[in-house]
Amino acid sequence: MDDIVRQALAKWPNVPDCYGWLLLDARGAFRMRDDAAQAANALGDVIRHPALLSFIYRNYLRNSDGAWFFQNGPQRVFVKLAQTPFIARTDPRFGFVTHDGAPLNTIEQVWITAEGRLILGYGERIAMLDDRDLAECLPMLRREGQPIDDALLLNCLNQAEQTLQFCHGGKLIPIQPLGSGPLGHILGFDTDPQPRA
Repeated sequence: MDDIVRQALAKWPNVPDCYGWLLLDARGAFRMRDDAAQAANALGDVIRHPALLSFIYRNYLRNSDGAWFFQNGPQRVFVKLAQTPFIARTDPRFGFVTHDGAPLNTIEQVWITAEGRLILGYGERIAMLDDRDLAECLPMLRREGQPIDDALLLNCLNQAEQTLQFCHGGKLIPIQPLGSGPLGHILGFDTDPQPRA
C-alpha cells in the first residue's frame, strides 16, 4: 500500500466504502461503472490511464471476507469480479503474469471449469487464464505425465472423473475440476461485494 494512502487513512478513518463502481473484467481490464452502467448491468468504461492503473495495482487488496478492493486514499472501492481476482496471461520472460504485471513464477494449484477455462493459483492470487492465451497453454496439459491431443482433452472434459495435469516449472500439478457453482463460492472470494446490512 502506498504511504500516501496510509496517511489518508490515518487522517480520515471513517470514509464510507464504495460499491459497484469498479469492475475487473475477464481479460484483466479495470472498468469504471457510473450510475448508468450499474443500472444497465453493463461492464463500464475501460480505465486506460497508466498512472491511475499503476495506483490501483499497488493498492489492490483483499479483506478477511474474500472481497477485493482498491484502497483509494481513505476510501475502499470494492471491485466486482467478472471471473477471478486476477487474470493471468502468458509471458515470454516469466511464463505467466497477472493483469497487474506481477510474475506468476510459482503455481500451487490449477483448476479447470466445465467450459474448459484454466485457473491458476498461488496463495491468494487466483487467476483465470485469459481466453486469448488458452491455445498457447494446451501443450502444458498432460494425462499420466504424457502430452494430450484435442480429442483426449475433450474426452477428459466430458468425463465426470478428470485425470489431467498441468506441466509447469518441471512439475506436474494435478488439475482439479470445478463444478458448475459460482467460482467465488468454490474458491473462496467474493465476486460482487455488497454493503453489510
